Amino acid sequence: MTSTASATTPTGISTRPVAQRRVLAVLVGSQILSGAGLAAGITVGALLAQDMLGSTDLAGLPSALFTAGSALAAVVVGRISQARGRRPGLAAGYLTGAVGSAGVIAAAVADSPALLFIALFVYGAGTATNLQARYAGADLAAPAHRARAVSTVLVATTLGGVVGPNLAAPTGDLADTLGIPSLAGPFLLSGAAYALAALVLALWLRPDPLLLARSLDVQQRAEGAEGTEAETALARRSGLIPGALTMILTQLVMVAIMTMTPVHMHDHGHGTAASGLVIAIHVGAMYLPSPLTGWLVDRYGRMRIAVASGTTLLAAGLLAATAPGDSVALLAAALALLGLGWNFGLVSGTAMITDAVPLATRAKTQGMVDVSIAIAGATGGLASGLVVSTAGYPVLALTGGILALAVVPAIAATASSR
Repeated sequence: MTSTASATTPTGISTRPVAQRRVLAVLVGSQILSGAGLAAGITVGALLAQDMLGSTDLAGLPSALFTAGSALAAVVVGRISQARGRRPGLAAGYLTGAVGSAGVIAAAVADSPALLFIALFVYGAGTATNLQARYAGADLAAPAHRARAVSTVLVATTLGGVVGPNLAAPTGDLADTLGIPSLAGPFLLSGAAYALAALVLALWLRPDPLLLARSLDVQQRAEGAEGTEAETALARRSGLIPGALTMILTQLVMVAIMTMTPVHMHDHGHGTAASGLVIAIHVGAMYLPSPLTGWLVDRYGRMRIAVASGTTLLAAGLLAATAPGDSVALLAAALALLGLGWNFGLVSGTAMITDAVPLATRAKTQGMVDVSIAIAGATGGLASGLVVSTAGYPVLALTGGILALAVVPAIAATASSR
């Protein structure tokens, strides 16, 4: 009773910064682990499917299954978080991802493609949970520091994301030793990493950031701050649609161009080393600038950085469309801009959503927004191949860049309606 009471007394408000620092530290630890699990599995998912099926026809299916599983898990994790708090929601999501990893290993041992596809769908829960953790970082953050809190959680994913793919070969050797197909080896790491992330959250994500934020909100209202809170919520409610639209568009455009860039490079005679370098630079640009982006969003406003996201993605599309196919440097620069534009959109959009949605429905709404983001990513990935096969990579890149600019009129309409 003592700890609960201290959070709901007048002096308890001063514990918010202390609790926020603890929450961020725990989230960073779990994100490093889950980032390793996420990256390790995705690295070999398509290769494992190709090896088991003996064909490349369905090698792209693992990515689609990750996305479908991620979309469903986003709803479930959001609802659990809404009802019980972030701790059980996120822990359950990561534990489900660990179960999916075990299923992939079992499918590889049994040489069962059907079990593989079911397991990959379940494995997608880890992807959704990894993304939803950013919201937990913002629950207790002051409005002026929300974007920086989100960016802290995002950049932690990079650390695990760098380690995971580099352990593909060692985990493959371990799998051979255990009598498991070597391509399933990285899923040993994924399962362990997701399970540990779930354990870290279950044990140490205390106080629960969403539940404590609700408690403090009730206290502030009881002390007479209700009018101010209502006015603030009303002023920011208009950020819900542009925030969601910003993240949906940036995800669609980023996935579409990213997916087909290695294919485009292969068609121009580049090997996997060159395309791997370009994608590595792209992934780095997606996450590493997060601390700077968070500061920019808090300093200059959500709307301005959302507009910067659209213009940055346009620049990426233009450069990718006009870069000679034999220029690795220019394609790398284009993909770096693509990652940066996505980062601008995700951090600013997340901050807008968190500002706009009241605590009473926050987690549920955030889960539904992430479903839309997942569907947008799947749409971008599926449509990109069709566009390239019919019109070419430059048309895809240019179309994506122009589409990203739809963020600008949405932001302008929101600003004019205030």
